Amino acid sequence: MQEIFPGEVFANTVDFDKGIRQLLPRYDEMLEAITRCLSTTTRRVLELGCGTGELTLKIFQRFPHAQIMSVDYSPRMLEHACKKVTSAGYRQQWTGIQADFGEWAETPDKFDIGGEFDACVSSLAIHHLNDEMKLKLFQRIAASLNQGGYFCNADPILPESPLLKEVYQTVREEWAMEQGITLTQVRAKLGSSSQKGHSSQDQLATLDAHLQMLTISGFKIVVVPWKYYGLAVFAGWL
Repeated sequence: MQEIFPGEVFANTVDFDKGIRQLLPRYDEMLEAITRCLSTTTRRVLELGCGTGELTLKIFQRFPHAQIMSVDYSPRMLEHACKKVTSAGYRQQWTGIQADFGEWAETPDKFDIGGEFDACVSSLAIHHLNDEMKLKLFQRIAASLNQGGYFCNADPILPESPLLKEVYQTVREEWAMEQGITLTQVRAKLGSSSQKGHSSQDQLATLDAHLQMLTISGFKIVVVPWKYYGLAVFAGWL
């Protein structure tokens, strides 16, 4: 099995866009929830873990004049995202930075990322950090946002009980079947990942733990605009 960065998921990048939609129920709906909560005045957006650029494009489609800075530590993901953004005509408004956002949380001065963002968004990336680093990252994000700034993250969450773990697994299996494939077939395309920087394989936290971290980090309004079994979109405003 090919070695990949945590978060790249599939051994071949070209499998990601189709495969993630087979693996995770309502993937596009989840990303839409992030973009719908962005203010109409949003201009500067920081994206942590851009992957192949799916969320990036959804933001540009809703906010065609936005400036987006996308951070990812995977060169091949950044390359894939850049091709999509360029093809869609937004290349002049997009900056891709190869960096470990966990390291940015600890030593922000090492990176040319800056601050004064209107919003920070992330999808399927932060769950690769342990809880201590999640909190540090949330605090760094808060420090990088303008007053009233918005942070939103979409991630799998830790089931609160064995029953829920079983339910969440069944939902995924049934979803894959509806797409005409089995989870076993999807997972056959996955790559193998090990520790890379501050990120490792899934290090899930409960939804309640995430919300507490946002509150500790200074977000005054903390909400869950979308949830579907083991997947959640949670957000905060300063």
